[in-house]
Amino acid sequence: MIGAPRVHHRIADSTNERAKELAAAGAPHGTLVTADEQTAGRGRLGRAWTAPPRSALLMSVVLRDLDERHALLPLAAAVAVCESIPADCAIKWPNDVWIEGRKVAGILVEGRPQAGWVALGVGLNVTTDEFPLELADIATSLRLAGLDEGIEEVLGRLLTALDRALAAPPDSVLAAWRSRDALLGRPVRWSGGEGTADGVADSGALRVQTRNGLVALDAGEVHLLR
Repeated sequence: MIGAPRVHHRIADSTNERAKELAAAGAPHGTLVTADEQTAGRGRLGRAWTAPPRSALLMSVVLRDLDERHALLPLAAAVAVCESIPADCAIKWPNDVWIEGRKVAGILVEGRPQAGWVALGVGLNVTTDEFPLELADIATSLRLAGLDEGIEEVLGRLLTALDRALAAPPDSVLAAWRSRDALLGRPVRWSGGEGTADGVADSGALRVQTRNGLVALDAGEVHLLR
């Protein structure tokens, strides 16, 4: 079971940075880092992740002994987050978790695969009541979604779901992810063009139907055209 040993910080720069530091020093598989507040939290593509103190689940876990079964780790993590939330969640490729079209959680996977470990970070808004103006229309929290949840309660369910997802075969992960695909059949654009999202390939790549045919996106940022 992942989640032990656990290191908790009242304030940390980034739980992923602390988890990577511990992993490099030999921390075992399953080591958990949590924080009440982050001063330099990050999301994908270097974006800042901010949350008022003690309003979000801020966690990173050290994962070791990864193999070809874990090629879909970012997708599996998103499925686990959804399974830990008692609400109807969707996933925006590859691993942003939405409730009613607004982001409630993000996932960041960093590490040294050549050294046999990664740090899997999750930020999940739990009791956040307000967001900065630039996020007010695109972010939400469990509280704003009408869920009376505590951070430790959500953490316990998430660790259980992550443990289960890590052991799941790829076909099971893909099926669970596809059942929550927020982009399927919807118009999207990215730096190289635009088209209609057509689900994910078995590799985890996003398929997009364009005027020039079907393309597969392995990485990058995709925007929903509303």
